[in-house]
Amino acid sequence: MTDHRAPERIVRRFARSSNLMIAGRPFAATGAGADALAELLVGLGGIPSPSPSAGRVEFDLDADRMLLDGKPLPERGDAAGRIAFAREHMPVAAALAQRLDLTGLRVGVAMVLEPKTAVLSLLLRERGAEVSVYAHPDETDVAVADDLRERGFAVTADPALAGAEERAAALGFLRAGLDVLLDDGAHLIRLAHEADPALVGGWIGACEETMSGLTPLRRMQDAGLLRCAVMAVNDARTKTMFDNRYGTGQSCVFAIADLLEERGIALTDQPALVIGYGPVGQGVAAHLRALGAEVRVAETDPVRALEARHDGFRTGRALELAEGALVVSATGAPATVTPEIAAGARVVAVAGGVPGEVVEAGSALLLGGGGAVNITAAEGNPIEIMDLSFSVQLAALGEVLERRPAPGVHALGPEVDDLVARTALAVRGAAVDIRRDLDPEGLDDWRSPRFAGGDA
Repeated sequence: MTDHRAPERIVRRFARSSNLMIAGRPFAATGAGADALAELLVGLGGIPSPSPSAGRVEFDLDADRMLLDGKPLPERGDAAGRIAFAREHMPVAAALAQRLDLTGLRVGVAMVLEPKTAVLSLLLRERGAEVSVYAHPDETDVAVADDLRERGFAVTADPALAGAEERAAALGFLRAGLDVLLDDGAHLIRLAHEADPALVGGWIGACEETMSGLTPLRRMQDAGLLRCAVMAVNDARTKTMFDNRYGTGQSCVFAIADLLEERGIALTDQPALVIGYGPVGQGVAAHLRALGAEVRVAETDPVRALEARHDGFRTGRALELAEGALVVSATGAPATVTPEIAAGARVVAVAGGVPGEVVEAGSALLLGGGGAVNITAAEGNPIEIMDLSFSVQLAALGEVLERRPAPGVHALGPEVDDLVARTALAVRGAAVDIRRDLDPEGLDDWRSPRFAGGDA
């Protein structure tokens, strides 16, 4: 193998062409450089599989070829083709949707508009809901928006809007009338409370996808301002552990590597600083390291900083660690990358993110316009990851309809995680171990076995 970066490039091309996950996927690698490719794939969470298994991808470095389930990787084509391909790889959400009867319910979907969101909207409509879709101008795949319009959906999504026009469009979406809102970032929930609280009074509830959305909603609740029930989708383990860590980690790091390569820069040409070591930061750091970057971490939470250090990363203050580095903000908080931090950086990018996470890039190369780089420069999180996240959304929708909770932020029960995870394992052909306790409940004998058999 003459190109030492060939393994990295073919893996990124697979992800870019398919929008599928590496972590958890069976793989086989052949050709010159196969050992290096296998090492990279294992570092990204791939599972070596010498014989055919469901979902296995085969990489042939000599032929520069990829096979999925023994067949050439399909061309997804236009928006309809990308939506169809996404649906084929979202069996968990399809199964969870079957549990719902949404007849006559008005459901608003306010999320990044791309093929996976289109699949969610289709599943909701097929269960009887009247579905309307909203997307922020910078989070709209125009071809997907047009495809949904052709299918009869009311879609409010126009990349040309800004300022007062963007606000008016969002209010128009809300004023059309909703029973339940599925939100991302709580932007629409907050706008409804701010502009016309009467809109919220007619809602059964809402479901919020992100931590950056739940944080302000909890502040509103503490201040007595939250007028609707909100199910905390992000807090479910089957959302945060996978969407934030594996999904955002892969999609953002691969998008960064693609953008850098377009500019003739290798990801390993400079050190990398990850600011924030929550689930997103953990995923970004792990993927950067797997691709060969020398990774540093800056974190204000002492426990998370200690965790980063035990994960093998150099930790310290962002101002010092940013010098000459690729800086990736993974906090989901405004003003994370200050002008002072950016001044020493070579490249700046945002993983996940909220508006204004980068205050000013200065002379550093700013990727993706300072927005979430996996959205502005790629196709969002991988399909199987959003299959899990949207399964949690569907379960949360079922919970809010069944429980009709009072205004406030509400946790999903552990049974939701259990249901989503068991369904996901089943469609992957994997099993869960069975507890073999003689006393399954652990209640029959409270005495310590260390001192069993003795007299008082």
